[in-house]
Amino acid sequence: LPVELLRRARIFVEFTPQTRVEGELQQLPADAPVTELWQVINGLAPGRGHDTEITLFDSVGFALEDYSALRWLRALAHDTGLMQSIDLVPSLADPRDLYRLVREAGQAERGFG
Repeated sequence: LPVELLRRARIFVEFTPQTRVEGELQQLPADAPVTELWQVINGLAPGRGHDTEITLFDSVGFALEDYSALRWLRALAHDTGLMQSIDLVPSLADPRDLYRLVREAGQAERGFG
């Protein structure tokens, strides 16, 4: 991520020592302020302060926490009525022809499709 974005954002992490070594946070000074996610969940620290505040979750590999955070965020988004589901994996007529969509997109781009 661009360092300017990191400077402007309020950064949330899973585990500060690991994030300072492995995460995007290592681009910032060693004393850059961060908030651990558990502090927000337990009400010990605020989350997002206002609508224009940039918040960034610098995740470094705790898959269970990543999955849990995504499920929680998805539930919140769903409750607002603003969520839109999209298919990320296309339905293929022939699943063995993995490059069909790429070929078709290229043909359409060149005006052949």
